[in-house]
Amino acid sequence: MTSSSVTARTGSGHRAPARYGRSVAWLGLVPFALYLLLFLALPTVLAIGSGLFTRTGAFTFDNIAALADPVVLATFANSFWLSLLTAVIGAVVGALGCYAMLGLPAAGRVRRMSDAAAGVLAQFGGVMLAFVFIATLGVRGVLTVMLEESFGIKLYENGAWIYALPGLILPYVFFQIPLMAITFMPALAGLKPRWAEANLTLGGTRAGFWRTIGLPVVAPAFFASLLLLFANAFSSYATAAALASQGAQIVPLQIRAALTSETVLGRENLAGALALGMIIVVGLVMTGYFAIQRRAARWQA
Repeated sequence: MTSSSVTARTGSGHRAPARYGRSVAWLGLVPFALYLLLFLALPTVLAIGSGLFTRTGAFTFDNIAALADPVVLATFANSFWLSLLTAVIGAVVGALGCYAMLGLPAAGRVRRMSDAAAGVLAQFGGVMLAFVFIATLGVRGVLTVMLEESFGIKLYENGAWIYALPGLILPYVFFQIPLMAITFMPALAGLKPRWAEANLTLGGTRAGFWRTIGLPVVAPAFFASLLLLFANAFSSYATAAALASQGAQIVPLQIRAALTSETVLGRENLAGALALGMIIVVGLVMTGYFAIQRRAARWQA
């Protein structure tokens, strides 16, 4: 068979094999697409849809109207300030930690161990993290007893705050800081040494470099990471559920209460309306995150 006949069969040159390769590449995305459909898109649609129907299947706005209830609004406010506070603390402390590691060799042992620890601790949550804080700072925790017996410091004179809303601050900060280290370190590492050298060559100072070059470059990445930390805290459930077993001080716990309670003021599908509110908040935050991240990516190439 001549080359001309092969070309005739395939169209022209190597176009057919190229098209075949692209088709196979698209097939490789099918498992991931199914994963997104089954575990992200479908639950989202069901959550939104359930908030618009009663248990008998009748269409209603009663569940959506419940979002204006003072109790629900207070719960959203609690989730908002808790997420914002822990995100700011995690972002500032994590950014300072990244700056401290910036002078270490990227392939050095300390840097690699820090990166590995950040990756593990960012995912350390739920029952395990709640147990660690209860065993350490609980009413009879190791540190609580030591402070009381050795220094006379009582952590629980005004009640067991660790099991209430304030008790969630430290556990949330615990996984927010390593998450910040993971997301913000690439932006700091993207600062080119030649920029600092050019600044010094032109008579600039270290403070001037950060004021005119460094901070403007890394600021978009910092605020993008801050929004990511806010969304992470706002949607966290497992740690709060294990630590604050009583009450529904934040939205995820209120959704749990709506799903398990048999009396929710006639609003059987209130959980769907609460989930819709969370989806809207997280969606707005992540939209801002991606918008800022696109700008920050220009300096990370």
